[in-house]
Amino acid sequence: MPIPAEVTGEEIDQDVRQELLSLPKGLAEDVARNLVMVANLIDEDPEQAYEYSRIALRLASRVAAVREAAGFAAYATQKYSEALAEFRAARRMSGSVELWPVMADCERGMGRPERALAMAGEPEVQKLDKAGQVEMRLVAAGARRDMGQLDAAIVTLQSSELASSAVHPWTARLRYAYADALLAAGRENEAREWFAKALESDKDGATDASDRLAEMDGVEFVDAIDELDASDDIIGTDDLDEEVIEVLADERDADDQDDERDADDDREDDADRRS
Repeated sequence: MPIPAEVTGEEIDQDVRQELLSLPKGLAEDVARNLVMVANLIDEDPEQAYEYSRIALRLASRVAAVREAAGFAAYATQKYSEALAEFRAARRMSGSVELWPVMADCERGMGRPERALAMAGEPEVQKLDKAGQVEMRLVAAGARRDMGQLDAAIVTLQSSELASSAVHPWTARLRYAYADALLAAGRENEAREWFAKALESDKDGATDASDRLAEMDGVEFVDAIDELDASDDIIGTDDLDEEVIEVLADERDADDQDDERDADDDREDDADRRS
């Protein structure tokens, strides 16, 4: 698959570059460039990212970072069995536990929420950093919901991290998951409060908390009016701001004048031809 010339491979993280040092220089550069393409495309075009990950995997299947990238690309395209296999391979190679939550979520994706819950109780969870432990809590709550245990999902999310007023990269997602569970349980007032808290902490737009709040408040978003057809009664002038009506009227007048000039030009052309 083609790779843009501006992608050099130098864009990858230092840790990944260090892993690639075990490869011949030319091969390491090829692998690095494919990994950069995976990272660049995984959100906007996961299928393309997956294809680049397969190339990197064929070139360097014994590099943990490559197996991890292949796992995330498969995960993004909902190939959960394949993703889990890649994550397991990466974990065996690196000895790291940081992939434990996403491995558990793969179990959920494969329709095995009970296995995800079992993983949430394993000793590996205690070795995770705070972000990883929060991620594991989110996965466990999702597994509870998969099993129809809504109240248990709510309790799972209730934690010191949820109660804290401090804002971390994972705060918005945790609050959002709690709000969503509350809403599913019919606790709308509490859900609205937590969607608002999620929005307050969501500086990067990681959730659609604003849309959920608007939906709960009965706000409906519509497309802007491109033009007003005088013969169309879909929108009445009583519903429009006077200033908007004036602008639209000016635009119609300008269009009418253009049409009139075009008609005059046509008449003059016809007269010239007849003469």
